[in-house]
Amino acid sequence: MKKIRDGLLWITIFITGLMMMKRCPRGDSALQLGFYGTSCPNLETIVANRMQDAINGDSRVAASITRLFFHDCFVQGCDASVLLDDTSTFTGEKGAVPNVNSLRGFDVIDAIKAQIEAACPAVVSCADIIALASRDAVSLSGGPNWQVPLGRRDSRTASLQLANSVLPSPFFNVSVLLSNFAAQGLTARDLVALSGAHTFGQARCRFFRARLYNDTGNGDPDPTLNRYYRLVLQDGCPQQGEGGDDNLAMLDPYTPTTFDNRYFVNLRILRGLLPSDQTLYSSTDSSTTQQVVLSYVNDNSLFFSDFVTAMLKMGSINPLTGDQGEIRLNCRKIN
Repeated sequence: MKKIRDGLLWITIFITGLMMMKRCPRGDSALQLGFYGTSCPNLETIVANRMQDAINGDSRVAASITRLFFHDCFVQGCDASVLLDDTSTFTGEKGAVPNVNSLRGFDVIDAIKAQIEAACPAVVSCADIIALASRDAVSLSGGPNWQVPLGRRDSRTASLQLANSVLPSPFFNVSVLLSNFAAQGLTARDLVALSGAHTFGQARCRFFRARLYNDTGNGDPDPTLNRYYRLVLQDGCPQQGEGGDDNLAMLDPYTPTTFDNRYFVNLRILRGLLPSDQTLYSSTDSSTTQQVVLSYVNDNSLFFSDFVTAMLKMGSINPLTGDQGEIRLNCRKIN
């Protein structure tokens, strides 16, 4: 039976890829499968091998690269704007509140880019590298694999203002999250599926401390957090004023480096870490998202299939194609 379910999963993922390819017909102005088939035939092998090396060296890298792709696509679209460093005349997105001292994996993208430039000079965009690397981050961690439509080009601009205003906060409730994702053309189901990327990775104490303590003196700690889990988290996250803001906790303490549906099981038993996690199940406004959460609790294959669909949709947010933008030779700066 498991073999049948797995077979159906991969068939679903293959069909999803074909559907996305139909939405992005071949041509210079659209994303397409096999875009670098002739110009850089070893591209995907290079990316996958470097990602495997990076994950072997630091298991956090997989989650970091997946998050990097998310933070790129939500600001100006999937154009590698998030990779640009500040200069004396230019302020990038790395210093935005959701990114500063938090977003990781830039060195991994640099290493991949350097190897690709050696093999295929001035051909592959940094935006496409992030898209491929995030796919490999998921698949190499036990998650689904899928074909990625390519052909994105790199932005010559970035927006600190947009990064500060459009990236979802870990403190958002479900209603705000739904509006935030809808503004990007993503549905409630996409929101829940993409949130499932919190099946791996870590978060800093400052983003969940308010769920652990009664810092304001009003009421009890968050009732949607399991009390035993709260005690565990308090060991690594002291009260306000006692330090530890940057102490880390696993987003999923049970299978912290494996991409699976355990994140949704955690929400059901009130062990979601961030406010923006648990709100998908426990908020008074979460009737729609709660049903999706429960469907993934009971069906890992369904989660994988929906996650692929959501990643393909997110990866198609306002890409630069054709003669737009450029192919950066160094992902950190414009040519």
